[in-house]
Amino acid sequence: MMSKRWLILLAGWCTAIIAGAQTPATYNSADIYLQLKKLKVLGTVLYVAAHPDDENNSLLPYLAKEKLYRTAYLSLTRGEGGQNLIGSEQGVELGLIRTQELLAARRIDGAEQYFSRAYEFGFSKHAEEALRLWDSDKVLGDIVWTIRKLQPDVIITRFPGDARAGHGHHAASSILANQAFKAAADSARFPEQFKLDPALKPWQAKRIVWNTYNFGNINTTAGDQLQMEVGAYDPLLGVSAGDLGGEARSMHKSQGEGRPWRKGKLYEYFATTGGEAPQHELMDGVVTDWTRVSGGDKIQTQIDAIIAHYQFTSPETSVPALVALYKQMLKILRPNSDVIIRQKIDEVKELILHCAGLYMEATTQQETVLSSDTVVVNCFVNKRNNANALIYGIWVNNNVQDTVLQQSLETNQNYNYPIKITPGNMVALSTQPYWLLKQRQKEGMFEVPDERLIGKAWNDAAFNAVFKLEIEGVSFFVTVPVQYKYTDPTKGELYQPFVMAPHMELYLSPDVALLNVKDQHGKQLADSMVHVVYRPNFSAKAVPATLYVMQNKVHTIFQDQLSDLEKGKRYVVDVPVKQVYDTTKGRYIEGAVEIQLGNKKMTFSDFFKSIEYPHIPNMHYFFRDHVKFVNEEVKITGKKIGYIPGSGDAIPDALIQMGFEVKQLSDADITGENLKQFDAIITGVRAYNLHEYLSNKYDVLMHYVEQGGNLIVQYVRNMQTGNNRARIAPYAFTVNTGSRVTEEEAPVHFLLPEHPVLNYPNKITKADFEGWIQERSTYQADQHDEHYEAPLGMHDQGEKESNGSLITAKYGKGNFAYVSLVLFRQLPAGVPGAYRLLANLIALPKNK
Repeated sequence: MMSKRWLILLAGWCTAIIAGAQTPATYNSADIYLQLKKLKVLGTVLYVAAHPDDENNSLLPYLAKEKLYRTAYLSLTRGEGGQNLIGSEQGVELGLIRTQELLAARRIDGAEQYFSRAYEFGFSKHAEEALRLWDSDKVLGDIVWTIRKLQPDVIITRFPGDARAGHGHHAASSILANQAFKAAADSARFPEQFKLDPALKPWQAKRIVWNTYNFGNINTTAGDQLQMEVGAYDPLLGVSAGDLGGEARSMHKSQGEGRPWRKGKLYEYFATTGGEAPQHELMDGVVTDWTRVSGGDKIQTQIDAIIAHYQFTSPETSVPALVALYKQMLKILRPNSDVIIRQKIDEVKELILHCAGLYMEATTQQETVLSSDTVVVNCFVNKRNNANALIYGIWVNNNVQDTVLQQSLETNQNYNYPIKITPGNMVALSTQPYWLLKQRQKEGMFEVPDERLIGKAWNDAAFNAVFKLEIEGVSFFVTVPVQYKYTDPTKGELYQPFVMAPHMELYLSPDVALLNVKDQHGKQLADSMVHVVYRPNFSAKAVPATLYVMQNKVHTIFQDQLSDLEKGKRYVVDVPVKQVYDTTKGRYIEGAVEIQLGNKKMTFSDFFKSIEYPHIPNMHYFFRDHVKFVNEEVKITGKKIGYIPGSGDAIPDALIQMGFEVKQLSDADITGENLKQFDAIITGVRAYNLHEYLSNKYDVLMHYVEQGGNLIVQYVRNMQTGNNRARIAPYAFTVNTGSRVTEEEAPVHFLLPEHPVLNYPNKITKADFEGWIQERSTYQADQHDEHYEAPLGMHDQGEKESNGSLITAKYGKGNFAYVSLVLFRQLPAGVPGAYRLLANLIALPKNK
């Protein structure tokens, strides 16, 4: 059995050699040599900004891999309010993707990744709005917590705290970081943090600087600022920081941030905003060698000797000296302090493992497991270098391996140890990202039940294998996450997270149900149905199962029977809305399924969703699905819509709910003959930026409009498609990327009240602009030709009114419309006015 003392040691000194779901890390001799050099450097840098992709991707690898500082990026948000160029995910799902993209970038540039609890609620023009919607005191506390945990010598902000930042979130990140620079050193500020983690102490960084920049039309660099050249080529790495920065930046694929590898000299500039200004280097005045630590002189000598005698062809010869260094570091370690020494001890432990060539993994042959299952975890070890190492035991989630192995490891010999475990309920919540465990109570903030988790980029693995090794007579506990391992016929060997799944999943469709859709004559269309879908993750016969629909916490039982369940099969129950929905009791319904397995009853009401993209690990999370009902009248005309997909929106689903037949169009579908069948053609958001072929289809689309069709173009980010200017409209207009209305409650004025888009078949009123989410309009039309009509005016507080959110023009017998109103957010949110306005755009009348 594992002793209590071992458990205490294990909890305090486990080394995780795999971070996230990926191929287990291995170091070559150059990697090891670089890490040996890093042992000599004790400086720490924290970079602070607002969003994924705000970080300076050339500076981070320079700091982490050239200067060898411990380097971290604190992104206040996870990017939930942005736009998705690779899929349809929005909101928290987009935040999950961008979190993993940041982690992928950090694996390239060598920095660490942290977050606050702030939710990215969309574009903000003013820092005051961001600070108000976030709960500035809590976000400030999160930055202070991170500073006290990392103890950075230098803090760097990406943005200034004023309008030059170009985004309210950007400016707010600088304001809060500069406040945190002082607050972290004040024991009277956020004293509760010292109780949460007794190892914390007040911390005063040497300085805080702003990493000024010159891009776009903004140049904030100046000759009196600290200037550093960061683009030098490193022959040990075979790349420069600019090369690594381009590769890391390209991980932000959901934002279309692919970048080239940058060669040549690169300069970065820094303006001091707090503390002592540096004259030559960011670390001026900071002791970055071992003389900074009491008893560090001997350690410095040991490291120098290890580096001097390092053999690239036989790294295992350094193992005895590294073990001696490890023991010496333990001697000078003091309880509940010495963040730097603890970090260096972890680095030495990893170097010992890599020099010894110790490769360990713990894998399963399945991606998910139920709490009642028994699963085999294959624990694998291979010592590929000729070092002195033994394995004593392996534990998976504290399940004791009955046999104490005490087995000597032969060089390059595979050792497999299959261990059976039954999860039970001990990791039931570990699959859900910790910041999504509780529902947000404030628009701009996540609720984190365990505040000790604040800052972490992702959950720890649900299941871990702990290997007890003896190397050169010293015991080491090494923690390795259990992963799902498989071989793909085209991609080869792959690793993904191994997670706990529920016995049953449930979701409802559609997400939004329109209950009062009529044709232009006022005739009610077909009654709506709700589809309750449940999917078991096990197989069994004659399982007692009851399905419920809940509205305002009131349950309606609509199925109660014995069911034969087949693992992975979708079971669909169609329910007439009138049986389960009462218009007087709110707009939402939810579902639940109760099953009985043996003597145990279990109720499930969440959908267990997987998000998969090839450049990042698979992500899983639970959410409570519901249907939102729109009771307001929506009149439509027409029947068939051609839709050209853009960057991930759910408008086709909304069109189907409105009663239209929707055909998604590809390049080959856009022909003069084929387009005749459609009452309207709609392009998805940014479609012209994504599909260069659309400009080549200009003549076909214009002919369609000229003959009486309606072409509705949702916003583009700019007038570029590939390397060419996009051909979009019959008459000229420009897109102003800085023209947007970000206040979702901004008043809307009807500049042309008799315009058809405001009158037919639905009479648009001010009520149709109530309940909008996140923003009104983005990337608005500007400098438009006199042929265009602009029926709407709106503006954020303190700004001039703009009329570019919607412009229309007659062309031949048909109509063209450019729509920067963010319908792609409003329709999935069930905003009635967005449906009515879209119906009117489709119905724009033919011209004589």
